[in-house]
Amino acid sequence: MPVYKVNIKWGKEKFSDVECNTDESPLVFKSALYSLSGVVPERMKIMVKGATIGDESWSNIKMLKNNMTMMMMGSASELPAEPVEKAQFIEDMSESEVNQASDYPPGIYNMGNTCYMAATLQCFRTVPELKERLQNSKGRFSRQAVVGSEGISAAITQLFEEMDSTSQPVMPLVMVKMLHMTIPRFAEKGEQGGFQQQDANECWTELMRMLSEFLPGEGSTTSETVRKSFIEQYFGGESATSLKCSEVETEAATESVERWTQLRCHINTEVRYMQLGLTMGLKENIEKTSPTLGRNAVYVKTSLVKRLPSYLTINFIRFFYKEKESINAKILKDVKFPLEYDAYELCSPELKEKLAPGRDQFEDLRQKKIERELSGKGLENKKLKKGEKQEDEKERKYHPHSFEGDIGSSNSGYYELQAVLTHQGRSSSSGHYVGWIKHKENQWIKCDDDKLSLVTDEEILKLSGGGDWHVAYTLLYGPKRCEVWEEPVGQEQQAKPEEAKME
Repeated sequence: MPVYKVNIKWGKEKFSDVECNTDESPLVFKSALYSLSGVVPERMKIMVKGATIGDESWSNIKMLKNNMTMMMMGSASELPAEPVEKAQFIEDMSESEVNQASDYPPGIYNMGNTCYMAATLQCFRTVPELKERLQNSKGRFSRQAVVGSEGISAAITQLFEEMDSTSQPVMPLVMVKMLHMTIPRFAEKGEQGGFQQQDANECWTELMRMLSEFLPGEGSTTSETVRKSFIEQYFGGESATSLKCSEVETEAATESVERWTQLRCHINTEVRYMQLGLTMGLKENIEKTSPTLGRNAVYVKTSLVKRLPSYLTINFIRFFYKEKESINAKILKDVKFPLEYDAYELCSPELKEKLAPGRDQFEDLRQKKIERELSGKGLENKKLKKGEKQEDEKERKYHPHSFEGDIGSSNSGYYELQAVLTHQGRSSSSGHYVGWIKHKENQWIKCDDDKLSLVTDEEILKLSGGGDWHVAYTLLYGPKRCEVWEEPVGQEQQAKPEEAKME
């Protein structure tokens, strides 16, 4: 079905030439009207010649044409509903209830197609080292707003501080203004004067670039392994690449090192799982001038990861440019991704050997837990004294997850998914972006602008694609931490008499 330009009559107001793309779900169209009117889609009713447009399908609308007028009803200011449950005040809560209530992050209001930015920042906020580094850099901020990497870093810091101090949604006025001033293309407006939707992964990479320019790396600057910026340390990886001409066997291969902050998951008809999409990116054909042949020739480029960061970002290549419609069309194919990821197969032989000790720590821990269960001396059989806590309630100790002398690296290649950025719609410049962040075991928070809701692991795995539902676009994996093994209290004491008898 084609794209139409329609007029919307809403009370005394009228919006002209609003784009209505019937290849997208009606919810995407309603989201565009929300940015113009402030009426949330849930309270919006759109009538076309007696028929009502739903959220999922256009099937009940028999005819659409350019310049036709649609009637929209709905209030821009939502009336507060009567509380279903009796209000509970902090003074009446238990300690555990207070901790749980204050643990949820606040939402971020949409200022008109700014969901791409809100979803990105919710994902960034799951990285404790980034929040701490921004706080420690506050003394370097100028008193006056400065456009560029400093201004962006200051705006993110200010927004994170505000989110830490409240449980209510925040209005990102400073952040949006600084983003638009620093990167003007994000300030582009449509024919109706509202901000245009932007690509969330472009926002992600631009913010990373700005933070990389402003935040210096940790550690001694005299060390050869210290990288120049914090982002390079914790989000940056390195790959050893080889470029070999496939048409001239005698032409020597060109070796180089490429640095990146994202790995790309390529998608085609064969890719059903993320691992295959990543592996495909390790070998590709490119065309360049051959000095031997004096003309363009096909070269085979192979890559192997030689350095893994603590935080691994994976971008699904879901958009491609459609020249006829002049849009970045979307690949809806279902591509499964795991909650826990092992990047070992992407690594060079040298890095694999280097990762072995860190991976052995996980295997040792697994074996010791199995031995404890088989011996019947697990904590579940131990009677707790009054006031004593279970082991999982105590503060756990973990082995370092980075190599010594290489701050922000991964020393095992094991990761856990901690944030997902999704897109709903048919093109990167339209639709809606949402952030999904891990809260605790089997519990995630869906950050849909200022609206938050709890979801499970199962619902996160359903974000793999295959339809018009939210589809994973960018994943953020954090380090899987290996717990330091400690014998249960009393187990060591039981072993001592037996050792004494043997002597």
